[in-house]
Amino acid sequence: MHLIKKHQKKLLFFLLLLSFALLSPPLFSSWKTYSTNKNFEKYTEKWFLSEVSSNALNLHYTLAHPEKTGITEYSKTLGCFDPSQISSRTLLWENRKSQLEQFPSHLLSEENQLTKDILCLTCDTELLSGNQYFLDEYLSPSLGTQAQLPILLAEYTFRKEQDVQDYLKILSSVDTYFESILTFEQLKSKNGTFMSDTTVDRIAEQCSAFTANPENNYLDTVFCEKISQLSQLSSAKKEAYKKLHTKILKSQVLPSYQSLIDGLYLLKGTGKNPGGLSGLPGGKEYYEYLLKSSCGLYESVSDIQTRLLNQLQTDMEECDAILRKKPALIYRITEKKSGADTSETFQALSDNTSSPSQMSPEKILQMLEKKILSDFPAPPDTSYEVKYVHKDLEAYLSPAFYLTPPVDTLSPNAIYINRFAALEGTELFTTLAHEGFPGHLYQTISFARTNPPSIRHLLNMSGYVEGWATYTEPYAYSYIDQDPDLSRLEWLNRSLNLCILSLLDTGIHYDGWNLEKASRFLSGFGITDSATQQEIYQVIVEDPANYLKYYMGYLHFLDLRESCKKEMGEEFDIKTFHKKILEIGPCQFPVLEKYMKKNF
Repeated sequence: MHLIKKHQKKLLFFLLLLSFALLSPPLFSSWKTYSTNKNFEKYTEKWFLSEVSSNALNLHYTLAHPEKTGITEYSKTLGCFDPSQISSRTLLWENRKSQLEQFPSHLLSEENQLTKDILCLTCDTELLSGNQYFLDEYLSPSLGTQAQLPILLAEYTFRKEQDVQDYLKILSSVDTYFESILTFEQLKSKNGTFMSDTTVDRIAEQCSAFTANPENNYLDTVFCEKISQLSQLSSAKKEAYKKLHTKILKSQVLPSYQSLIDGLYLLKGTGKNPGGLSGLPGGKEYYEYLLKSSCGLYESVSDIQTRLLNQLQTDMEECDAILRKKPALIYRITEKKSGADTSETFQALSDNTSSPSQMSPEKILQMLEKKILSDFPAPPDTSYEVKYVHKDLEAYLSPAFYLTPPVDTLSPNAIYINRFAALEGTELFTTLAHEGFPGHLYQTISFARTNPPSIRHLLNMSGYVEGWATYTEPYAYSYIDQDPDLSRLEWLNRSLNLCILSLLDTGIHYDGWNLEKASRFLSGFGITDSATQQEIYQVIVEDPANYLKYYMGYLHFLDLRESCKKEMGEEFDIKTFHKKILEIGPCQFPVLEKYMKKNF
């Protein structure tokens, strides 16, 4: 009898809940919305944690304190690049897309809708590569894995002893990782997609430069400097770690670079295509995939070329108009390029407190923080530091770069300057704007302060990131207290250079331009030196779509701004426009345009 009553009570309770739900559809709908959003956020967080913990370098550069997110076990190696597993990535992206589609967009918050749109488009894009994985390339003289790895190792931050131990384990895995990449290159050779002999020679030259002085390699020098500053370690431990580092470097890392050289030389001669991707089977389609995956560009190559040509004509006409009005400005630009006229550029900026030649990068960044307030929202409170590239790294690094901080600390924010590049005057000023305010540092911190989902920090959105920094450059030129026409002419000169290189990129990789045709194209713009022509051609061959990240990214921001101005008329506000761009954050351009039109 007691059991019957108990079941009757359960049944009654269930019926009451059911009737309450039926009588209160708004409450039921709210619960469904809440649970859908929570489950979506759990799914994306799981995606983030899985990705970030699978690669030791990614983890270190993304999270300063992974244990606070529950990550206690993680790979302490570079991983093993297994070519036999490449084809399985299609299944991975199909599964992710299927999982995302289980969350109805109309039940998601606007932030989660945005994240879903970005992730779905990412899945669709990665599925486009299909079976073209033999066109992937992980080695190139400037941007390849073997070229970037020493920099990432040199800049690896030691916050605690565990970081030192993890770093040494990563270092010990370089040889295995390179072996797996070489295995992939061997498969590329058999498949007819191996690199040209010229590229082999250039990679070998870069690797040889790194291994040239094993008794005084810069990684050893930098390691000793960093560990000496770790106060929590005893002197005895520091010395033990230094000896171990030297041993691993000499017995594993440097030999692995030599093995890579030897392995590539054994394959030399099997690469039959000295030109761009269009010379390989499926190369045009792969180039279109790269434009989407690396640059966030989803228009056709033909439309991209039309947009570039239109901008080329517009900029040339504006240059012509300025020079007709002030023909002497052409000589001013020539003087600035030769470094002969930097004082006037910064006379007003110096506030007469010091000689312009003594203006430090820190001073320039402080000025930029104030000057951008006329066009951009006030920068979030943040600390940053200007550092100089280690002298042993100067020959291999960019003139300047911003090293993004871990997302859980948002510090340190470091802008590195390479003394080897001898930046000064306008070039230094605009470079610091690109890397600092209102460029990379400003954009990174502004977006991070919105507390976006963690997965957003892992996605490769180079078109947005580099496009934004390039978009801010003309503003930087206008902040220099000089003849506004001179500032505009200087920007137009840079814009034309980037446009020409972007057109050349599409010509080489999509239209099949060889060196002869590329040289004729460059000659039409006054670049007639054959050695210069060949170097430009080779750089573009080795790193397809790279210039388009910067320049087509810039043009998308420019076009979006003009579209919003036309739509809003006198109500358009540039600060509000920039604020919304920064809040939406890094994403593909179709997604950015959708949410700007929706909310601006």
